Amino acid sequence: MTQVEDLRTKARFLFDAAVAAADPARAVQRGFAQSPLPPQQPGGRTILIAVGKAAPAMLGEALKAIPDADVALAVTHHENDATLQGAELLRAGHPVPDEAGARAAQRVIDVVSKATEKDRIVALISGGGSALLPAPPPGVSLTDKARLNDLLLSAGLDIVQMNLVRQQVSLLKGGGLARLAAPAPVYAYLLSDVIGDDLRAIASGPTVSPIGTAEDAVKLLKSSDIWDATPASIRSHLEQARHAVPDRLPPTQNTLVGSNRLSLEAMAKEAHQNGLTPRIVNDSLTGDVSDAARHVLTEMTAKGEPTALLFGGETTVKLTGTGRGGRNQELALRIAMAAPALADQWVFLSGGTDGRDGPTDAAGGLVDRGTLPRIKAAGADAEALLANNDSHAALAAGGDLLMTRATGTNVADVQVLLIAP
Repeated sequence: MTQVEDLRTKARFLFDAAVAAADPARAVQRGFAQSPLPPQQPGGRTILIAVGKAAPAMLGEALKAIPDADVALAVTHHENDATLQGAELLRAGHPVPDEAGARAAQRVIDVVSKATEKDRIVALISGGGSALLPAPPPGVSLTDKARLNDLLLSAGLDIVQMNLVRQQVSLLKGGGLARLAAPAPVYAYLLSDVIGDDLRAIASGPTVSPIGTAEDAVKLLKSSDIWDATPASIRSHLEQARHAVPDRLPPTQNTLVGSNRLSLEAMAKEAHQNGLTPRIVNDSLTGDVSDAARHVLTEMTAKGEPTALLFGGETTVKLTGTGRGGRNQELALRIAMAAPALADQWVFLSGGTDGRDGPTDAAGGLVDRGTLPRIKAAGADAEALLANNDSHAALAAGGDLLMTRATGTNVADVQVLLIAP
């Protein structure tokens, strides 16, 4: 095995360690230990609702602790092929909402809205839940919501900004689930895919107060130059909602059970066990992917010992082309194209812990200083493909796609830069 092959193998080990640290079952165990559920009231029901990319695993673990739950319902994405005994498992579209998601949202609404003060609702929430449960208000169609989602993604907004708007065009987001469940108490356990772990932004906050108001959403859409392109039904809804007094959120217990930072710490431990000196450089690598690439590139200097530089976050890509890719693939490609000619060997990995990067079959990219020559040898033009936001095609040509199956969890993205003298 060559040195670069060894580094690539170790980079994948570190990525796998990040995913393992975000294991949904262990997260639920931590949550129940940290914030135990109160006893079920006589004559009351226990209703388990799991939503997100980690929903099946989280619900499966919860059922071990509460095997006699009266209702057990999970909603996850189509690519999650997990099975779940003793529960209703629904799948929906992500990142773009679909009709299956609309039906799943209605099912959740039907279940929680029938709860009484004697019941208890246990909500298990993970990343991806925002798109999986599209519940548009009256007068807004699913097509209009999908169009809004496309506009938010293409505008390069970060996850908090996108969720600020999404919450204002939903019956479930921004505390909507908790409001529909009242008077039943809600106990929520959240696996964070949001950098900084703002509970309002995880799955658009179905059990917490909204990030902002309808007025804030209108201002953001206008400042991002997508207000005029926003469907008329949504603009009308937001204009009316600007003058309404928001409902007060019922009392809800929210417990954070997993995060990106925990995964970075697990990567550092794995790096040390593999003979590397680890350092968490940045646990909030956010903003435009080109800026993130420049930040990573400043760390690409010669090292006196095998080193693992670790990053975590969630960047954004402003789409200008028609190609296919994702923020992790584009970040990896940008690093490969701009990396300095070190005497040292280096490998860079950027991947989504959910196993999926954008609307592609890849989790991200794994590149080294041989990436560009391989792309060129395959007859592809890396610069032209990047200009067209076609990072998937470029990395595929170089054999540098990071391929995993859906992991069943999601704590945003992680990056690994390995440098060996």
